[in-house]
Amino acid sequence: MPFINSKISVTVTPEQEVELKRRLGEAIAIVPGKSEQWLMCGFEDGYHLYFRGENQDPIAFVEVAVYGDENPEAFKNLTGEISKIFGEVLGIAADHIYVKYQAVKNWGWNGTNF
Repeated sequence: MPFINSKISVTVTPEQEVELKRRLGEAIAIVPGKSEQWLMCGFEDGYHLYFRGENQDPIAFVEVAVYGDENPEAFKNLTGEISKIFGEVLGIAADHIYVKYQAVKNWGWNGTNF
């Protein structure tokens, strides 16, 4: 049950959104036991972000929530892939992307909790 939510300072075209969703769907498999089949993605483009006191360059804040335990090595590898994806699709430099991870013990779906 992963969820990836992205706050992005630039406008994202429908084609870019589909490409981000597709590539994040592939990348989530870096985390053992996670797959696109259960991935939910959200994109908040045109978001007012400032980094180092500036907002002229494209910026992204990406939140990744996963059901289960933390996996620091997988999270590190996923950060690299997320940075690559956002760089290639949106032109956001890796040093202008923050990625936040949260391992969640209680996750609800379909009227109940796992």
